[in-house]
Amino acid sequence: MATQPSRRTLLQVAGTVGAAAATTGALAGCGGSSAAPAQTTSAAGSALKAADIPVGGGKVVGQVVVTQPTAGTFKAFSAVCTHEGCLVSKIESAKITCTCHGSVFDAATGAVVSGPAKGPLAAKTVTVSGDSLTLS
Repeated sequence: MATQPSRRTLLQVAGTVGAAAATTGALAGCGGSSAAPAQTTSAAGSALKAADIPVGGGKVVGQVVVTQPTAGTFKAFSAVCTHEGCLVSKIESAKITCTCHGSVFDAATGAVVSGPAKGPLAAKTVTVSGDSLTLS
């Protein structure tokens, strides 16, 4: 017949299990997200139509976000959020938003409007030729 564990042993095991569960729950909030992390595709050499980029809005192409902050002015930035590497996905009202953790960037400059991101989106080159935009 097996011996019963002591009360002290049971309390130690219960404490260890409780601490492990609490730590796991706390760490789950660090970087967990339903949004996909940035992929390794590139938009270099991609051609777009200027008409595809709304004024005050933009479009994500590969790992680049192209915006038109004012009529006829086109900007391009890395679409990889500087917070944790998710792709930005929402561009409206002259703002670029990363839906993973809510960082907001200025569509004209790529600067951080609100965090948690600390750094701006890296500027990319967009060339306008007639109604065509080329990313490089």
